[in-house]
Amino acid sequence: RLALVIGNSAYRDSPLVNPVNDAKAVTGLFTEAGFTVDSRLNATRVEMLDAIERFGTAVKRSETKLVVFSYAGHGAQLDWRNYLLPIDAIVETQEDMKRRCVDLNQLLGQLSVAKDKTFIVILDACRNNPFGRSYRPEQKGVSHSDAPVGSLLAYATSPGNVASDGEGANGLYTENLVRELSKRNTRIEDALKRVRLNVRLASRGAQIPWETTSLETDVFIFNEGQKKLTEAEEEKPPE
Repeated sequence: RLALVIGNSAYRDSPLVNPVNDAKAVTGLFTEAGFTVDSRLNATRVEMLDAIERFGTAVKRSETKLVVFSYAGHGAQLDWRNYLLPIDAIVETQEDMKRRCVDLNQLLGQLSVAKDKTFIVILDACRNNPFGRSYRPEQKGVSHSDAPVGSLLAYATSPGNVASDGEGANGLYTENLVRELSKRNTRIEDALKRVRLNVRLASRGAQIPWETTSLETDVFIFNEGQKKLTEAEEEKPPE
């Protein structure tokens, strides 16, 4: 059970309040659940790429079964590709985005070559105005990709929309995500449904979390959720 958690707040042109707090909360959640967690706060591009490369190596080990990547910070889309913004990214053109940001496909590519694993990718990367006045992307937010086999991609909001940085200690999405994923005996899909409902109500419909999934097994963040049925329970007809 491995997790890589990145939270970027200290941007030069468009600093954010909560991504570092969000990353700390998510790190605490997965540490409590028994994951080995690599947490990076206010990471540069070099630091993000190094973390992703190390993470990809660890994922390929035979003993690794459940893998989580969580990112909070600025993100942007270009030509249907999603880019995560390091704190040192200075972007004034489309080419700058390709060269100075981190293409999410670099991470997904690391995961796709690892077989017989389950992957959860959490992206709270849709904050508004990521580049200040220096550059304005043609489309807001991030684009939603299809989830590779055996994976679930969770987005803080719907395609092309932006997510709230929150008014409290955490962003609106992470606040609800950590609370729901902390509940024992809960499949991750069920927890995410409650996250979607609560975020939609709290934002009055302005933010609606989305997921794409191709999971083939039930996933519980806390292992006690994977209780094996007795013979009698297995043979009992469904109600």
